[in-house]
Amino acid sequence: MTIANKRGLSQDLSGTKKPKVEHKKKNLIINAFLMGSAGNQTVNNWRHPLDKSTELFSSPQYWMDLARLFEKGKFNTVFLADVLGPYDVYKGPGNVGPVAKVGSQFPTADPSYFIPLMAAVTTKLAFGITISTISEAPYHLARRLGTLDLISNGRVGWNIVTSYLDSAARNLLNGENLPGNNERYERAEEYVDVVYKLFLSSWQEDAWKRDKENGIFTDPSGIRHINHCGKHFTVPGPAFTQQSPQKMPVIIQAGQSAKGKELAARNGEIVFLSALTPEDLARQKQSVLQIAQDKFSRDPSKIKFIGLVTVILGKTREEAEKKYESYKEYSDEDGARAMFSGWTGVDLDKFGDDEPLTNVDHIATASAVKKWQNAYPRVEKWTKKSIANEIKVGGSGPLIIGTPEEVADTLQQWVDISDIDGFNFAYAVLPQTYEEIVEYLLPELRKRNLAAEDYPPTESKFLTFREQLFGQKTLDTTHPAEGLTWRADETREEHEKRLPKALERLKGETDS
Repeated sequence: MTIANKRGLSQDLSGTKKPKVEHKKKNLIINAFLMGSAGNQTVNNWRHPLDKSTELFSSPQYWMDLARLFEKGKFNTVFLADVLGPYDVYKGPGNVGPVAKVGSQFPTADPSYFIPLMAAVTTKLAFGITISTISEAPYHLARRLGTLDLISNGRVGWNIVTSYLDSAARNLLNGENLPGNNERYERAEEYVDVVYKLFLSSWQEDAWKRDKENGIFTDPSGIRHINHCGKHFTVPGPAFTQQSPQKMPVIIQAGQSAKGKELAARNGEIVFLSALTPEDLARQKQSVLQIAQDKFSRDPSKIKFIGLVTVILGKTREEAEKKYESYKEYSDEDGARAMFSGWTGVDLDKFGDDEPLTNVDHIATASAVKKWQNAYPRVEKWTKKSIANEIKVGGSGPLIIGTPEEVADTLQQWVDISDIDGFNFAYAVLPQTYEEIVEYLLPELRKRNLAAEDYPPTESKFLTFREQLFGQKTLDTTHPAEGLTWRADETREEHEKRLPKALERLKGETDS
């Protein structure tokens, strides 16, 4: 039989020779999962003597060196996670002490400022940035994203989130807690629509002339007001930045709830999933694909699914295990509990040390713990201590520990079972985790035809994000927003005449 444990190692315990398996082959999307904070998915990692993550706040060179490393290793993307408030539920409410002490996603700097530093020293590496629909007006976000996409020559993607922390909402929404799930996603959908209109419909494809001879910087006839007037936003437009080589950033989404999956199915070119088993990942992927095809008539090949993972590598399994145990020594029990409490919104301090969390009444806690229970049945009793122990290294995602060959074996299993398109690699120690992935793991994946030897060829110096993913700079024709594009070969009148039908399609109301 084959078993998989928390450390992600797959072991054949039967002693029998297994038949040869035909493995799936694909060029996996390889992402680095970072934040503007010293801690991301591993608690207190900044204390490790080899970790340099505290430099992110004061050293431009830190970001440049990381970018060079990722492009050398042919990483596709630096995926920048973000939160807008601290995890202040544990021993709370409003208690930031546990996460402040250990640096777990607090403090967190605005990640948009790091992209120009990394873009300046690379030409192929792409950048996905998380920006919430409650953080700013859509008009301002379009300007900020548009600027990043321009300065990187079309290498930016936007990870759409609606936020889940009341600590963020209280500071951004005049002291109010987050709206309910339905209202939050309704608002987010309109927000995204405004951004689409600004990027695609307010500038004609070739309006930015830069014609010195005739003195035309931008053709006025190629600019139009979108005049959006909706329930939540009134935005006349036009967009305040010209179009980048890919017209608008790649759209990334990470919805887990029913509403989140629909938002991902409608918009996502990349969908970020977090699951503890490949079987669960496969179910999540299929659920989003079904909505994308049934409601929005999208081409499934134009949606890429990425899974979260942390790997710890060693020349031997024993060396890798020893690394894992040493990383845990730097961790902190209260810090881990504070992270879990923040994710679920439930204060773990309210439960007894030996109380099984699978039996508690709170749905969010019981549901989250149930996922861990199903993934790792070796743990006899899921208490707040066992949960904290599991998330100290690797956080909310799977953790794979072993030699490069063993880790590649397990990643191959995830590909075979879930048909995942790539992985967001979180780190345990920065930059050591990524240095070892580049030096040891990626060559092993390439041997198995699971990773590309190089970036796709391009005619220009720069490779846009969308070209990396799909071989084209602009949205594919089945994406619901593609019809909003004001094409170079159509007049303003022609464009405005077909806009109503394009907007219907954006709502999933027609297949045409």
